[in-house]
Amino acid sequence: MFTRIANGWELTKQSYRVLMLDKELLLFPLMSGFSCLLVLGSFAAPLWNSKYINVIMNDQQVPQDPVAYAILFAFYFVNYFVIIFFNSGLMACAIIRLKGGDPTVGDGFRAAMNRLPQIAGWALVSATVGFILKMIESRSEKMGRFVAGLLGMAWSITTYFVIPVLVVEKKNPFEAMKRSVGILRETWGESLVANFGIGMIVFLVMIPVILLIVSGGFVIASGNVVMGGIFMVIGLILILLISLVSSAIHSILIAALYMFAAEDEVPQQFDQSLIAHAFAHK
Repeated sequence: MFTRIANGWELTKQSYRVLMLDKELLLFPLMSGFSCLLVLGSFAAPLWNSKYINVIMNDQQVPQDPVAYAILFAFYFVNYFVIIFFNSGLMACAIIRLKGGDPTVGDGFRAAMNRLPQIAGWALVSATVGFILKMIESRSEKMGRFVAGLLGMAWSITTYFVIPVLVVEKKNPFEAMKRSVGILRETWGESLVANFGIGMIVFLVMIPVILLIVSGGFVIASGNVVMGGIFMVIGLILILLISLVSSAIHSILIAALYMFAAEDEVPQQFDQSLIAHAFAHK
């Protein structure tokens, strides 16, 4: 187990080194987050003075109203479409780099645009699953949240390789999901443990940042508003930067694992023996 965690840690560091070759890839998660805020604003603005505003503000209880259901589903679909679109662009660039190319942001956008039908289809499937999980969660605050959490975790594992399958193989959503499950079933390795490695690194890096923000709060409470505000602003900027980097690293790692699992090809930027040791065909 400790060997697997160490391997996941090393894969994470190697993914970071790949990102440093193409720092412009950080634009994809940045644009994705900004676009999601625009989507939220476009839904919230016309609904602000209505009873449906809580539907898109992550309220636990969804009104049993067909209009509320339609708004929630539409909100989920548009959000998922935006996220999947930018993830696909980032994934395309990562694969180009891992295959020895020198990708640009334009390459990522062109790849995503060429896969709009697949992206829209997968957004529809994802929105449906997200809507169902939300309905389960809203029926019972504690048990519903527990069940929805378990199902959501299973869904995340099942669809782990869907985005690279959509980008590389251009399969429809259901074929992509089947292919993702097949890759996980046929080839085992550090996929989930590597994600743990990313999560652990992000957690460790976040600790001093959170302490900086908390310190800013205490400084403001002591009367030094300017200095405390500076601490908090710096902390928030660092959180944004860490989130962007971790998101990009995660996509690069999935691309590398996909290349080995689906194409039996070890990216040259990764340690050959590490990935060969990390995976074993059944």
